[in-house]
Amino acid sequence: MTAQETSGDGRDETASERADRNWDELMQELRVTQTGAQILTGFLLTLPFQQRFADLRTDQVAIYLVLVALALGATALVVAPVSLHRVLFRRRRKPELVSAANRLAQVGLLTLALVITGTALFVFDVVVGRTAALIAAGLAVVVLLGLWVLLPRRLGRA
Repeated sequence: MTAQETSGDGRDETASERADRNWDELMQELRVTQTGAQILTGFLLTLPFQQRFADLRTDQVAIYLVLVALALGATALVVAPVSLHRVLFRRRRKPELVSAANRLAQVGLLTLALVITGTALFVFDVVVGRTAALIAAGLAVVVLLGLWVLLPRRLGRA
Protein backbone atom coordinates (compact mmCIF):
# COMPACT_ATOMS: atom_id res chain seq x y z
CA MET A 1 0.00 0.00 0.00
CA THR A 2 1.36 3.44 -0.89
CA ALA A 3 1.55 6.43 1.44
CA GLN A 4 -0.82 8.30 -0.83
CA GLU A 5 -4.19 6.60 -1.34
CA THR A 6 -7.42 7.41 -3.04
CA SER A 7 -10.32 7.17 -0.65
CA GLY A 8 -13.82 6.15 -1.61
CA ASP A 9 -14.72 9.78 -2.22
CA GLY A 10 -12.04 10.19 -4.88
CA ARG A 11 -9.65 12.25 -2.77
CA ASP A 12 -5.95 11.58 -3.13
CA GLU A 13 -4.79 11.88 0.49
CA THR A 14 -3.00 9.92 3.18
CA ALA A 15 -4.81 8.68 6.27
CA SER A 16 -3.11 11.48 8.21
CA GLU A 17 -4.25 14.11 5.71
CA ARG A 18 -7.78 12.68 5.84
CA ALA A 19 -7.80 12.85 9.64
CA ASP A 20 -6.57 16.46 9.51
CA ARG A 21 -9.28 17.39 7.00
CA ASN A 22 -11.98 15.62 9.00
CA TRP A 23 -10.83 17.37 12.18
CA ASP A 24 -10.88 20.78 10.49
CA GLU A 25 -14.38 20.17 9.11
CA LEU A 26 -15.65 18.99 12.49
CA MET A 27 -14.20 22.05 14.23
CA GLN A 28 -15.92 24.36 11.74
CA GLU A 29 -19.24 22.65 12.46
CA LEU A 30 -18.71 22.76 16.21
CA ARG A 31 -17.94 26.50 16.18
CA VAL A 32 -21.54 27.15 15.18
CA THR A 33 -22.94 24.54 17.55
CA GLN A 34 -20.84 25.73 20.49
CA THR A 35 -22.00 29.31 20.07
CA GLY A 36 -25.66 28.32 19.85
CA ALA A 37 -25.44 25.99 22.85
CA GLN A 38 -23.64 28.60 24.93
CA ILE A 39 -26.15 31.35 24.07
CA LEU A 40 -29.10 29.08 24.88
CA THR A 41 -27.47 28.00 28.15
CA GLY A 42 -26.80 31.63 29.05
CA PHE A 43 -30.42 32.54 28.33
CA LEU A 44 -31.66 29.76 30.58
CA LEU A 45 -29.26 30.69 33.38
CA THR A 46 -30.64 34.25 33.51
CA LEU A 47 -34.27 33.24 34.02
CA PRO A 48 -34.26 32.72 37.81
CA PHE A 49 -33.20 36.35 38.19
CA GLN A 50 -36.35 37.61 36.46
CA GLN A 51 -39.35 38.77 38.52
CA ARG A 52 -41.82 36.39 36.90
CA PHE A 53 -39.72 33.34 37.77
CA ALA A 54 -41.29 33.24 41.24
CA ASP A 55 -44.71 32.86 39.58
CA LEU A 56 -43.82 29.57 37.86
CA ARG A 57 -45.77 26.45 38.75
CA THR A 58 -43.92 23.50 40.25
CA ASP A 59 -44.02 21.58 36.97
CA GLN A 60 -42.63 24.58 35.09
CA VAL A 61 -39.74 24.86 37.55
CA ALA A 62 -39.05 21.15 37.04
CA ILE A 63 -39.04 21.60 33.25
CA TYR A 64 -36.73 24.57 33.65
CA LEU A 65 -34.26 22.64 35.82
CA VAL A 66 -34.21 19.73 33.36
CA LEU A 67 -33.52 22.23 30.56
CA VAL A 68 -30.65 23.80 32.48
CA ALA A 69 -29.11 20.36 33.09
CA LEU A 70 -29.51 19.41 29.42
CA ALA A 71 -28.12 22.75 28.24
CA LEU A 72 -25.08 22.38 30.48
CA GLY A 73 -24.64 18.85 29.17
CA ALA A 74 -24.96 19.95 25.54
CA THR A 75 -22.42 22.71 26.07
CA ALA A 76 -20.00 20.30 27.75
CA LEU A 77 -20.39 17.76 24.93
CA VAL A 78 -19.78 20.20 22.08
CA VAL A 79 -16.84 21.86 23.82
CA ALA A 80 -15.23 18.55 24.90
CA PRO A 81 -13.44 17.99 21.55
CA VAL A 82 -11.35 21.10 22.24
CA SER A 83 -10.24 19.64 25.57
CA LEU A 84 -9.51 16.30 23.94
CA HIS A 85 -7.37 18.03 21.35
CA ARG A 86 -5.39 19.83 24.04
CA VAL A 87 -4.69 16.54 25.84
CA LEU A 88 -3.87 14.56 22.68
CA PHE A 89 -2.06 17.38 20.86
CA ARG A 90 1.11 16.14 19.14
CA ARG A 91 0.62 12.55 20.23
CA ARG A 92 -0.19 11.31 16.73
CA ARG A 93 -3.67 10.24 17.76
CA LYS A 94 -5.65 12.31 15.24
CA PRO A 95 -7.82 9.42 13.91
CA GLU A 96 -8.87 8.49 17.46
CA LEU A 97 -9.42 12.16 18.27
CA VAL A 98 -11.62 12.65 15.21
CA SER A 99 -13.64 9.54 16.03
CA ALA A 100 -14.20 10.51 19.67
CA ALA A 101 -14.98 14.14 18.79
CA ASN A 102 -17.48 12.99 16.18
CA ARG A 103 -19.30 10.85 18.75
CA LEU A 104 -19.29 13.72 21.27
CA ALA A 105 -20.66 16.08 18.62
CA GLN A 106 -23.45 13.65 17.70
CA VAL A 107 -24.52 13.21 21.33
CA GLY A 108 -24.15 16.96 21.83
CA LEU A 109 -26.44 17.66 18.88
CA LEU A 110 -29.03 15.22 20.20
CA THR A 111 -28.85 16.88 23.61
CA LEU A 112 -29.08 20.32 22.01
CA ALA A 113 -32.17 19.19 20.09
CA LEU A 114 -33.76 18.22 23.42
CA VAL A 115 -32.87 21.63 24.86
CA ILE A 116 -34.32 23.46 21.85
CA THR A 117 -37.51 21.41 21.99
CA GLY A 118 -37.79 21.79 25.75
CA THR A 119 -37.17 25.52 25.57
CA ALA A 120 -40.02 25.87 23.08
CA LEU A 121 -42.20 23.86 25.46
CA PHE A 122 -41.17 25.94 28.47
CA VAL A 123 -41.50 29.38 26.89
CA PHE A 124 -44.85 28.64 25.24
CA ASP A 125 -46.14 27.08 28.46
CA VAL A 126 -45.26 30.18 30.49
CA VAL A 127 -46.46 32.70 27.92
CA VAL A 128 -49.49 31.06 26.28
CA GLY A 129 -50.36 27.79 28.01
CA ARG A 130 -49.77 24.06 27.97
CA THR A 131 -51.67 23.28 24.76
CA ALA A 132 -49.68 25.81 22.75
CA ALA A 133 -46.52 24.55 24.45
CA LEU A 134 -47.13 20.97 23.34
CA ILE A 135 -47.83 22.15 19.79
CA ALA A 136 -44.66 24.29 19.74
CA ALA A 137 -42.56 21.43 21.11
CA GLY A 138 -44.05 19.03 18.57
CA LEU A 139 -43.28 21.45 15.74
CA ALA A 140 -39.73 21.85 17.04
CA VAL A 141 -39.28 18.08 16.95
CA VAL A 142 -40.61 17.90 13.39
CA VAL A 143 -38.39 20.75 12.19
CA LEU A 144 -35.27 19.39 13.89
CA LEU A 145 -35.86 15.85 12.65
CA GLY A 146 -36.49 17.16 9.16
CA LEU A 147 -33.44 19.41 8.98
CA TRP A 148 -30.96 17.48 11.14
CA VAL A 149 -31.86 13.86 10.26
CA LEU A 150 -34.10 13.40 7.24
CA LEU A 151 -32.60 16.03 4.91
CA PRO A 152 -28.98 14.83 5.41
CA ARG A 153 -30.06 11.22 4.86
CA ARG A 154 -31.90 12.16 1.70
CA LEU A 155 -28.97 14.17 0.36
CA GLY A 156 -26.65 11.28 1.24
CA ARG A 157 -28.64 8.97 -1.03
CA ALA A 158 -28.73 11.41 -3.94
